[in-house]
Amino acid sequence: MHRAGSVVAWLGSRLWAAPLTLSRSFSCTQTKIFGRDRVKLMESLVVGDIAELRPNQGTLSLFTNEAGGILDDLIVTNTSEEHLYVVSNAGCRDKDLALMKNKVRELQNIGHDVGLEVVENALLALQGPTSAQVLQAGVTDDLKKLPFMTSAVMEVFGVSGCRVTRCGYTGEDGVEISVPASRAVHLAMTLLENPEVKLAGLAARDSLRLEAGLCLYGNDIDEHTTPVEGSLSWTLGKRRRAAMDFPGAEVIVPQLKGKVPRRRVGLMCEGAPVRAHSPILSMEGTVIGTVTSGCPSPSLKKNVAMGYVSSQYSRPGTEVLVEVRRKQQAAVVSKMPFVPTNYYTLK
Repeated sequence: MHRAGSVVAWLGSRLWAAPLTLSRSFSCTQTKIFGRDRVKLMESLVVGDIAELRPNQGTLSLFTNEAGGILDDLIVTNTSEEHLYVVSNAGCRDKDLALMKNKVRELQNIGHDVGLEVVENALLALQGPTSAQVLQAGVTDDLKKLPFMTSAVMEVFGVSGCRVTRCGYTGEDGVEISVPASRAVHLAMTLLENPEVKLAGLAARDSLRLEAGLCLYGNDIDEHTTPVEGSLSWTLGKRRRAAMDFPGAEVIVPQLKGKVPRRRVGLMCEGAPVRAHSPILSMEGTVIGTVTSGCPSPSLKKNVAMGYVSSQYSRPGTEVLVEVRRKQQAAVVSKMPFVPTNYYTLK
């Protein structure tokens, strides 16, 4: 399944990607971590292998607590400008900044070279299969050399100092453009001059990220969810697993080989659309879990959802029931993503 077009989505956040789209909001926090010990700082807070990142390569990672719960999801990029570029959720801004600033002070107090700077840029997301084609008209860099989860600083349609990252929370090809706030509206309006580009809101992004099987923090993952329960074990760096040197490792690592009481799964549902907090039941009518996200899939013309079920019911193909407006409807545990992703990688 290939979703057409391009989309500019929100100033300040991730975005939507169907017909090319653009939308505005302020739902991401951008931070620079600098100093010789910047990797040490970040690896003391997240589960990913930041040291292995090549220049201008990024990764999705997770802040975790000592109980193994997920404090937030974030993207960390190892820039060639000798700092880490961190994009996290604005809804978690206060606790994320407090977490990082406290660790900066802790390391500085014992002589480490590390610092933090909040980047007051806007973030425009341009998403969809034609996003690179649209953006290429306004940059001199060859975007064919910028694969998924890599980043570069460039001038974009006359706006200098923009960081363009090949990523987006939609399952489609696309970019996120960190742009000086004073030039953000100008850049958005310039992009919208292309008839391929349409504004997109959070509801559009939400349907796309759900089709792609991507979590929304506060809905599908939170401080009471471990990466293993959340089907996010792939974010755990191999070296980090062996060293067990990230917060919550003593809880999380044993779960990789053992059993967890529940797991995040996809659901393909019949009947009316299923919404968050709807009960999931066994075929015998016993409550076995809860829906965390759900909506009609524009691409599949079916209703999709994700949620948590007892591990014994987590195998794809397992038939279950969901409760909608006190009525039970049939559903099937399904593999995710529901719609194949179209990230751009070098051939």
